[in-house]
Amino acid sequence: MTLPTSELDPRPVDGEPLVDVRGLRKSFGALEVLKGIDLQVHPGEVVCVIGPSGSGKSTLLRCVNLLEEPTAGVVRIGALEVTDPDVDIDLVRRHVGMVFQQFNLFPHLSVLRNCTIAQDKVLGRRGEAAETIARAMLARVNLDDKLDAFPAQLSGGQQQRVAIARALSMEPDLMLFDEPTSALDPELVGDVLTVMRRLADEGMTMLVVTHEMAFAREVAHRVVFMDDGVIVEEGTPAQVLGDPQEERTREFLRRVLDPTHVDPGESEPY
Repeated sequence: MTLPTSELDPRPVDGEPLVDVRGLRKSFGALEVLKGIDLQVHPGEVVCVIGPSGSGKSTLLRCVNLLEEPTAGVVRIGALEVTDPDVDIDLVRRHVGMVFQQFNLFPHLSVLRNCTIAQDKVLGRRGEAAETIARAMLARVNLDDKLDAFPAQLSGGQQQRVAIARALSMEPDLMLFDEPTSALDPELVGDVLTVMRRLADEGMTMLVVTHEMAFAREVAHRVVFMDDGVIVEEGTPAQVLGDPQEERTREFLRRVLDPTHVDPGESEPY
C-alpha cells in the first residue's frame, strides 16, 4: 500500500540527494525565468548559487519550497515530490526552512513569539515545548538575551539572526537562504555569516543564494553560477571561483570582485 504524502519520511535513502531538481522551468506570463534547471544537493552539503540580478536564483529557491509553482519539471525533497499536485505543502515546509532578504518577522510579536508561532500553527507544538526549542535556537544565534524584544528594537543583523532562529525552530532538514545579507549594512553582515558558517560546520544542508564570494569560497562544497535562467557552470569553489571555464562566469566574477572594472569594448551605461 502506498503511504499518503503526509506520512512519508522526507529523508532520502543513503547516497541519494536531499534535493533533486530535474528540468525545472518557471514562467511569469511570456517571460521564462527558469529554462530547465537540473540540480542536486546531498545531505550535509552547502551549495551556493551565484549570478547576476535577474538570473533566476531567487525563483529557483522559491520553487523548491513552493512559494512559486513551477511551470514544468520535477522537484523532490527526499521522499517528497514537491511538484506532485497532491503534495502536502505544510509537510514540505515543516522540513524546509527559509530565510529571506527582508527578515519577514512579525513586528507586533516578541522575538520569542516569532520563534514559537510557526511551531504552534504548523507543528502543533505549544507552550513550554515550543519555548524550549525557540530559546535553544536563539541561543545558537547569540540572541538569548533578546527574548522579550520586538523587531523594531533590533538591528538589521539581529533581525536576520532571529529569522534564522525562527527557521531552525522548525527543526528542518534543509535550509534555504535568499541573499540573507543583501539588506544589511556592511558592518552587520559578519554576524549573520558567522551563524551560517556554524550551521554548515554542524552539517546542516543548505542551499544559499548569495553575493558574498568569500563565504562561497570558504564554506560551500559546490558553487553554481546561473545566468539568464540556466546553470552556466558548477563545481567546487576552487573550480568555479578560482578557475572558471565559461566566459560568462569569468565576466561576472570580474564585475563582482572588481566593481570598477569596465571592459574597454563596452559603451558607457548612460
